[in-house]
Amino acid sequence: MTLSEQLVALIKETSLEVSTEQISLLIQYVELLNKWNKAYNLTSIRDPKDMIIKHIMDSLMVGPLLKGQSFIDVGTGPGLPGIPLAILYPERNFVLLDSLGKRITFLRQVVFQLKLENVTPVKSRVEEYHPDQPFDGVLSRAFSSLIDMVTWCEHLVSVEHGRFLALKGIYPSDEISALPSNISVTNSYAIVVPQLEGKRHLIELVKS
Repeated sequence: MTLSEQLVALIKETSLEVSTEQISLLIQYVELLNKWNKAYNLTSIRDPKDMIIKHIMDSLMVGPLLKGQSFIDVGTGPGLPGIPLAILYPERNFVLLDSLGKRITFLRQVVFQLKLENVTPVKSRVEEYHPDQPFDGVLSRAFSSLIDMVTWCEHLVSVEHGRFLALKGIYPSDEISALPSNISVTNSYAIVVPQLEGKRHLIELVKS
């Protein structure tokens, strides 16, 4: 089974609508990631077939839960979940933030080769990055805890409608109970990723 066939089969297990062109872009991204990973060590996952499940599908399944037009993926690493989501939603804008130069170099190459006009890679530490406009959503699967995420990223979302969207494994009850009083959980979603072992949750938080 080719990578394209694998991805198409997995998407058929979901309610996602992904075009043939988007499938092609997602596969090109995996191929670039696999190629660059040999020299740059961008991800611990070495097998492209595993990348399809653990990186691409894991990112895409968040898509239907997004609200708004502008998002920042903090600690994006090699572009996860930002790149797959930007491919799925070309009408939305994504800033991919990371402090490591080699990751941003890789992401600039991805943006160039895939002609992704809605993606802006930025090399910066999160506390030093101050956008002209706040974002509708802060996405991340990089933070060790929810309190770290809201503390470091509080300046990136608007009070009116901005959301923190944290990708977690098991439901983080202890982390939620430790949140400061001005942060509340508005939604939590159990995400089912086809063929992925283990639990996945998206925790949606707002600040008051």
